Amino acid sequence: MRRDCRPGPRRQHRRAKMTGTAPLSGLRVLDLTELLPGPYATQQLAEMGAEVIKVERPAGDAARAMFPGLFAAVNRGKKSIALNLKDDTDRAAFLRLAKRADVVIEGYRPGVTARLGIDYETLSALNPGLVYCSVSGYGQTGPARDWPGHDLNYAAMAGAVAISGAPDGPPEYTTGVPIGDLSAAMYAIITILAALHGRDATGRGQYLDVAITDALASWVAPRYGVWDAGRQAGREITKADILRRAAYGIFATADGKYITIGAIETHFFRRLIRATGMTGFDDPALDDFAARTDRTDDIRAALTPLIAARPYAHWAEIFEAEDVPFAPVNGLEDLARDPQLKARGMVRSAGAAQVMAFPVPMAGMSDPAGHVPAVGEHQAEILDQAEKLE
Repeated sequence: MRRDCRPGPRRQHRRAKMTGTAPLSGLRVLDLTELLPGPYATQQLAEMGAEVIKVERPAGDAARAMFPGLFAAVNRGKKSIALNLKDDTDRAAFLRLAKRADVVIEGYRPGVTARLGIDYETLSALNPGLVYCSVSGYGQTGPARDWPGHDLNYAAMAGAVAISGAPDGPPEYTTGVPIGDLSAAMYAIITILAALHGRDATGRGQYLDVAITDALASWVAPRYGVWDAGRQAGREITKADILRRAAYGIFATADGKYITIGAIETHFFRRLIRATGMTGFDDPALDDFAARTDRTDDIRAALTPLIAARPYAHWAEIFEAEDVPFAPVNGLEDLARDPQLKARGMVRSAGAAQVMAFPVPMAGMSDPAGHVPAVGEHQAEILDQAEKLE
């Protein structure tokens, strides 16, 4: 039988029992970003205890109207002020805030911050310890620096689109997750924290140029390594060479559900054969990974009708008993009730909303941030405080 995935009494409330000071308590971040990459990065910093002040245009982040659900997901736990940075008075207010900030993160196109008078050179003269992070599509240098773009464009340039989709098919942008934007967000977080660590030793901050395309190109590195090894051996490596895996894929079950199977290694492949009763694949030569890969289509053709003949629960029970790599294909509506995610406390309530918790338990962190600020909600509080500190 499938094991009960509910955590034991000691682990069931592991997040809620974390006590102490949040890891980034006392860190002040000025967030000038909109839409997704920058806001996701700063929301994660807020979850870790940083005070994140979202500096919005008077009309607010465009995502408020375009994608309200996305906006709420990546701006929970922040404070909001509204400033027109083309206005001298509002710009002066921002400069006062920047004097006492630890981090400024912006997502304008290259050159905009210099025109506004809020670039790194200007702010670091006021605050030498400032860590200043720019997140843009193609970076601050290079022939594409001024190109507009979105996740699809960046993924295409980074090589991710060319190796996506069916192994023998054309390039596709198949992921439902904006991997370019999120990869840049993660590199923004990593480098901001590294720069803050460096500041502890030197007393000086630094400028960080995070390009979404570069970040995703870094994530393409494992696939690039396979291609390069083939190049060095004098072989032409195709998308099919990179993506084809025997006994690896998504299969429909008898009850209209889908199950994923990942029996890549030889021992898992042999367990899969035993669990499903597949015939015709007992040849010891198939213990070799390359030999199995050559028969990918045959293996899939044999496996597909077997899986389709039984409901998901049947295969889940058997695969768990036989130690075969598998998992359900969860829809978004399934996440809150999935036993594993539930045991890990990943889907949490924040008021009326269901939100994804920070994925790594840490001391000082318990409930996820829930409040989504209105435009300029914290204006008086933050600007009054800045004036008093002058």
